Amino acid sequence: MGDEIKPARINPIRAGLLCRCPNCGRGKLFSGFLKVVDRCAVCGFDFTRLNTGDGAAVFIMQIAGAPVVFTALYVEIAYSPPIWLHLLVWPPLVLVLALALMRPGKGVMVALQMRSGAGQGA
Repeated sequence: MGDEIKPARINPIRAGLLCRCPNCGRGKLFSGFLKVVDRCAVCGFDFTRLNTGDGAAVFIMQIAGAPVVFTALYVEIAYSPPIWLHLLVWPPLVLVLALALMRPGKGVMVALQMRSGAGQGA
């Protein structure tokens, strides 16, 4: 069967970072910012059975938020800048980091889910 989920042929981290199909490594994985395509345009792999939900968002919030929070705490303790400076610097930094990491993060989650065989079944 052509719709059968097989282990990824390329490294899922590489596929996610490049936002490419984890099955062939050539087709686009997303049709919008975070909308996963139904089928790969190159190899025809069916992504409809794979669903990462909000898993990528949770990891990305932690990955982007933790360093910024600890850096903000360090800056506050070491230099005591005014609060308006904190509000001017840290929220945009978290936003930029989160948006920059979201697509590759979701791509990695889809590839790892595919590799583990999740979504298979009746």
